[in-house]
Amino acid sequence: MEVHDILAGIAVLIGLAGVVLVFIPGVTLQVGAVLLWALEESNPTGWVVLSLVVALAVAASVLKFTFPGRRLKAEGLPRWVLLAAVAGGIVGFFAIPVVGAPLGFVLGIYLFERVRRGREQAWPSTRSAVRAVLTSMGIELAGGFLILLVFAAGALLT
Repeated sequence: MEVHDILAGIAVLIGLAGVVLVFIPGVTLQVGAVLLWALEESNPTGWVVLSLVVALAVAASVLKFTFPGRRLKAEGLPRWVLLAAVAGGIVGFFAIPVVGAPLGFVLGIYLFERVRRGREQAWPSTRSAVRAVLTSMGIELAGGFLILLVFAAGALLT
C-alpha cells in the first residue's frame, strides 16, 4: 500500500463523515478522492473502481432526493416549506454552532406548518419532514459506505 492509497482512504473516510456534517461535501469528496486515486493508479482496476464509485454516487444522489420527496408529496408537505426550513437551518447553523442547523430546520418546518395548517397538524407534518430528511441522510450514508467498501477493495487489489 502506497501513500496515495492511504491519503485517498482518509479522504474517503472524511467524505463519509461529510454525509452527516453539513460543512463537508460528503459523497462529492469521496468521488473526487477516488478520481485522483484512479488517475494515480492508471490501471484497469482503478478505472473499474472509479466507475463503480461514480455509479454508486449517482444512484445514492437520485434516491436520496426522489424517495423521501415522494413521501412528503404524498403527505401534502409543499416544497416551499422545506426550502424555508433549509433557510432556518442555515440561520441556525450560524446562530448556534454545531446543533443550530438541525434545530433551525425543525423549528422552521414547525413554524411554517403551524401557520399553514394549524397547531394540531404542525407537529405531525414536522415529524414527517424530519423522517424524510433522516431517510435521505440514511440513503446517502449507505451509498457512502458502499463507496468506501468498493474503494477499499480496489486499493487492496492494486
